[in-house]
Amino acid sequence: MNIQRWIARREPNWKRLDALLKQVEKKGLKSLSAVEIKELASLYRSVSADLARGRTQKVGNTLIQDLQILTSRAYNQIYQGSRRQEWEAMVEFYRWGFPAIVQETFSYIAVATILFLLGAIAAWWYAWRDPVFLSLVVPKELIVMVRDDHKLWMGSIVGIEPLASSGIMVNNLSVAFGAIAGGITAGAYTIFLLVYNGLSIGAIATLVGQNHLAYPFWAFVFPHGSLELPAIFLAGGAGLLLARAILFPGQYRRADALKFYGTQASQLVFGIVPMLVIAGTIEGFLSPSPLIPETFKYLVGIAIFTFLVVYCSRKRASNL
Repeated sequence: MNIQRWIARREPNWKRLDALLKQVEKKGLKSLSAVEIKELASLYRSVSADLARGRTQKVGNTLIQDLQILTSRAYNQIYQGSRRQEWEAMVEFYRWGFPAIVQETFSYIAVATILFLLGAIAAWWYAWRDPVFLSLVVPKELIVMVRDDHKLWMGSIVGIEPLASSGIMVNNLSVAFGAIAGGITAGAYTIFLLVYNGLSIGAIATLVGQNHLAYPFWAFVFPHGSLELPAIFLAGGAGLLLARAILFPGQYRRADALKFYGTQASQLVFGIVPMLVIAGTIEGFLSPSPLIPETFKYLVGIAIFTFLVVYCSRKRASNL
């Protein structure tokens, strides 16, 4: 493909869409005629296709970012309005939009995941070599329960599942939103939360491993952790996006960079919330249940994680 020729051919559509959006943003959607509304929707689909093709042909980050901003503006205007339109927009987002934004921001999510894993590996390394380290990271009552009583703490949830589930959801959401909001600190707090949570998981995993309770422990973790941990990584990626806007705005003014990367971060948030709600429900009801075989819990966790990977890898078919 001749990129310059393609840009010259498609640019009038981009400018026309920008002009229509400016009118809508100033005067509202009602200021457009029926023909113009139809044209707006058609141009949105066309420019979305241009964005997909631009990514495939690697036309340059600057142009791709400009088209992303343009399509995001169009998406916001087209899908506001009636409840039916909002419902359709939500379905469209969870069907295609969320997988697309995960793929687009994957490098930030990967960095967040690596930070968490570095914390977990460091905890495992030190905990095996220095027993004192565990007492610095893991609450004393958990150490006593696992090491001295040779029991896990999950049984405390049984009998109070609804209360425990709601508490778990609130806790998970607070961690996730803390990681996202941490981007405002230029990513410092986001990095701290990721590493600290990695340290906690790594230390607890080492503690149960040392006391031969790893199998039942991971049987508890797998069903909900297959959603909960990826959601934390996505939240960390969202926080790093905001940090990128603050520290490295590039060719944009910092305010424009925050708007662009903030839009991406907010789209991640829309996907994170239902993930954490589902994970909290599983953690409150399925994961601690003594009536469910541990092997089945492992299978549930593997199935959920496999589904999540396949879902986030989806790509809309292009007509080009």
